[in-house]
Amino acid sequence: MQWQLLSSLSEADRARVLAATRPCHFDRGEVLVHEGDPGQSLHLVRRGRLGVRVSRPTGESLTLNVLSPGDAFGELAAIGQAHRRTATVVAFEPAETLSLSGTVFKALCQQHPAVERLVVRLLVERVDQLSQRLIEALYVGVDQRVFRRLCELCEIYGKGAPGTVVPLTQDDLAGLAGASRPTVNQVLQRLHLEGVVEVGRGRLRVLDPAALRLRATG
Repeated sequence: MQWQLLSSLSEADRARVLAATRPCHFDRGEVLVHEGDPGQSLHLVRRGRLGVRVSRPTGESLTLNVLSPGDAFGELAAIGQAHRRTATVVAFEPAETLSLSGTVFKALCQQHPAVERLVVRLLVERVDQLSQRLIEALYVGVDQRVFRRLCELCEIYGKGAPGTVVPLTQDDLAGLAGASRPTVNQVLQRLHLEGVVEVGRGRLRVLDPAALRLRATG
């Protein structure tokens, strides 16, 4: 398994980080961390897909992101910042992570300064992603945002291949696209009639990824 977060490290430093982790296993639907809990560990996603969710004032949850093998989360805990988890992370399928406690990470940083730059890099990527999503929300139409999120999910679940099944609900897609569920349903129904996607209960099947990509970039 290769993690982008570790790619800039030397082989020796990468081995030190991985040797300090412990494997954690989660069943489908199991919560890895709860929003509001103390942040105590950084997680490297080794297997499975995870949903990042936040609570709305109405009590409903909103899906903000989908993590897959090679991703990481919990970076603030790794640099010893006292904070609460800003989101709940739930396993969309059986999953495994490598957990690195903040205490262990701090000790690694003291011995190997290159390791500390890992989290700085991850934080920069987070800020960049948030900035891009904000620009999208302000200047990109909702239809195109739905197309873009579907393209990303097709890559995550099937590497962009025709027939890829995305086992997420329309509520999940609405959160990812920053749209309401009725609006997302209307977009999906149009795509369904055009033969681009197949809409099922709690899942979507991408039949024509090429056509979807054209809409996402148009």
